Amino acid sequence: MSTERPAYPSDLTDEQWRVLEPLLPTRRDPRGAKPRHSRRELLNAIFYLTRYGIAWSALPHDFPPYKTVQDYHRDLTHRGVWQRVVDALRQQVRVQAGRDPEPSVIILDSQSVKTTEKGGHAAMMGARK
Repeated sequence: MSTERPAYPSDLTDEQWRVLEPLLPTRRDPRGAKPRHSRRELLNAIFYLTRYGIAWSALPHDFPPYKTVQDYHRDLTHRGVWQRVVDALRQQVRVQAGRDPEPSVIILDSQSVKTTEKGGHAAMMGARK
C-alpha cells in the first residue's frame, strides 16, 4: 500500500485494489496537473465512512479533505460507477462459483408485492383488531 499513514481496517488490500482500479474512471485535471489525492486513498476514505457510519465532516484528518472525498463519491454515483462495480463483482463471484456470470432466474416474493398495494403503516403492522 502506498499511503503515508497507518492502515485502517477498512482500507483496501492490494488484491482488492487490483480488482477495483480498472473499474474506476481515470481522473483528469483539465489543466494537466497531477491529482492531489490518489483514487485508492479517496476510496479508502469512502470505505472508512461507510464502515464506521460517521458524518463526512468527522473523517479523520489523515485522509484527503472530506469535501474532496464527498465530491468524488458524488461523481462516482452520478456516473453510475458504483452500480458497474457491484455488477462486475457479482459476475466475478458467480464465475468463481462455477456459475453463469448473469443470473437466469428472478424470484419475486408475492407477499412483498401484495403488501406494497396497501403501503404505509397498515402494510408493515397489519390490521388492528
